[in-house]
Amino acid sequence: MSFEFAMKLADSKLFPGTDSTLDSKKEVRKQRRIFVYIPKAYKDGTKAPILVMHDGPSNMNLVRNALDNLTISTDPNRKLPAFIAIGVENGGNDGKGSERGLEYDTMSDRFARFIHEEVLMAVLQNPDIRKVYPKLAFTNNPWGRGAMGCSSGGAATLTMGWFRPDLFRRLITYSGTFVDQQDDDAPEEKSFPLGAWEYHSGMQLIEKSEKKPLRIFTHVAENDLRFNDPEETYHNWVMANERTAAALQAKGYDYRYVFSKASKHCDKRVFEHTLADTLVWMWKGYRGE
Repeated sequence: MSFEFAMKLADSKLFPGTDSTLDSKKEVRKQRRIFVYIPKAYKDGTKAPILVMHDGPSNMNLVRNALDNLTISTDPNRKLPAFIAIGVENGGNDGKGSERGLEYDTMSDRFARFIHEEVLMAVLQNPDIRKVYPKLAFTNNPWGRGAMGCSSGGAATLTMGWFRPDLFRRLITYSGTFVDQQDDDAPEEKSFPLGAWEYHSGMQLIEKSEKKPLRIFTHVAENDLRFNDPEETYHNWVMANERTAAALQAKGYDYRYVFSKASKHCDKRVFEHTLADTLVWMWKGYRGE
């Protein structure tokens, strides 16, 4: 069953839309929409696994179709748990100086905390949802909590797991913005001057940090953004994602990397051809409560 409601940015403790790094020329939304899909296979009162989807509703239709068909699959190798999909709209605009950029491209645990402390609680307390599912509950097991996003939403996904693996451990990124797109005035610049580029280059965060308990899917398109840019721009998506995948492999992470030919940034065709299989792979090994 599908639900939709809104959260006012002004009511948020973490992203009220008034950050000092915001560019006044870039519009900030007054409220963000939240999209929730609860599959028929979910039994009210059980602690459900969840998948948080950035730039909601994102690919909710594809996720919903996968849930409807694969939660009832009799093939143990092609089956999904009855997770609840939660699409979260970004705060508005894009790039440095934007609310979306602040939320997605900043190298900190802030967005993970926002999802955990504010969005998930709002879903559980929503009156329309409670009418239908009065005993709705989410698992606290981080292996039952995933995130998915494309572009900066992909960067946000990796950052959620990287900084808070105690909260989110199953990560799906398409055309991930693992480039230098963190705001130049962000306090995090002191620790991560090249933003998400630091994951694979510069500081080599992935290879030089202690291995984290994460399961990670990454993807990039052959004709992704700025694929011909030289390294010194820190803005070549293909280079960034190939290096991220190589770093994950070198560190021994449980990961999958897809390079899609004859395709572009956040290509709809790639999602249509791969997302169901990606979800099955991502949830492999999960045992419900």
